[in-house]
Amino acid sequence: MAIIGQCAACESTSSTPTPFHDLEQRSRSGEIPNIHSVLVLQHGKTLAEWYLAGNDVEYGQGPGMVNHDATTLHDVRSISKSVVALLFGIAVSERAVKDLDVPVLDSFPEYADLRTPDRLRIRMRDLLSMTMGVAWDEDSVPYGDPRNSETAMDMAPDRYRYVLEQPILAPPGEKFQYSGACTALLAAILTRATGTPLDAYAQQKLWGPLAVTKQVWAKDTKGVPIAASGLRLTPRDMGKLGQMVLDHGRWNDQQVVPAAWIDDATALHALTEPDPKCGWGYGYHFWLSPGCIVTPPTPWYMAAGYGGQRIWVVPSRDLVVVVTAGNYERPDQSKIATSVLADVLAVVPAP
Repeated sequence: MAIIGQCAACESTSSTPTPFHDLEQRSRSGEIPNIHSVLVLQHGKTLAEWYLAGNDVEYGQGPGMVNHDATTLHDVRSISKSVVALLFGIAVSERAVKDLDVPVLDSFPEYADLRTPDRLRIRMRDLLSMTMGVAWDEDSVPYGDPRNSETAMDMAPDRYRYVLEQPILAPPGEKFQYSGACTALLAAILTRATGTPLDAYAQQKLWGPLAVTKQVWAKDTKGVPIAASGLRLTPRDMGKLGQMVLDHGRWNDQQVVPAAWIDDATALHALTEPDPKCGWGYGYHFWLSPGCIVTPPTPWYMAAGYGGQRIWVVPSRDLVVVVTAGNYERPDQSKIATSVLADVLAVVPAP
């Protein structure tokens, strides 16, 4: 059983600082900028936990300065994608989704005109690994700019047609391209296959079993949950997700997500960087790293969201690290977040 929120090591009864004292002070001083929370779990128990005030947004709007604490919901942005992948794995195990190798277009019979041979090669597993092969750009222009592919998708009269009619640039399954479109399609397939809206399915299959009582999934103007980035959670509940994944899908002696799916989701399905030694990889909506920021390298995988939201899972240390932050417009947001993990790994020994 994971014990999240009971932190014997967070306050020392003596004058001796905890191992995380320097990291906490650097985040409080602003040396590590705009960190809102840090939560460190090892062996399912809380080693460190702190919260800071900081400027935040709620799906692109307000609320401004927030005094974050253990009960404060925080945008997790693209961590939502990893949650969708976990839900998809549950649907696969329940046979609502029967085959990852069937064409994606089989789930969208209304687009009969798009059933060309090249588009019929796009499979569900290509969505999960973001190797769909269509033209897509979320990197060169900011979100909110209509030239950004995800923004254009959200503005389109029919978002699924918009995605599925994009030009094909590479054979499906061969080239990674980060894409909220893949998540949007997965969520639509999941909803059609289960007959249950995404947020309701999450409540049944994840939030209920994990005892997550406070969460929000933002919806678009049509009332559809924004699959790629709309979720808000507390850091402790982010920790529950990480701990459940670390424990091969189990939580409190219940198999919430099939262990085989956790193994698949956190296995390498696509290279995102050319460096075979220290480059990043991608699983099923989880990022994979060989962990070269420390010596010796310590592999981890993570769910990551824009602005510095992170759930890191480090199996060799039996470790989960959660960070929330407000670095939405900073080009170095990933570097800032990763510096927190590097500091944690420096003080948390292997089991």
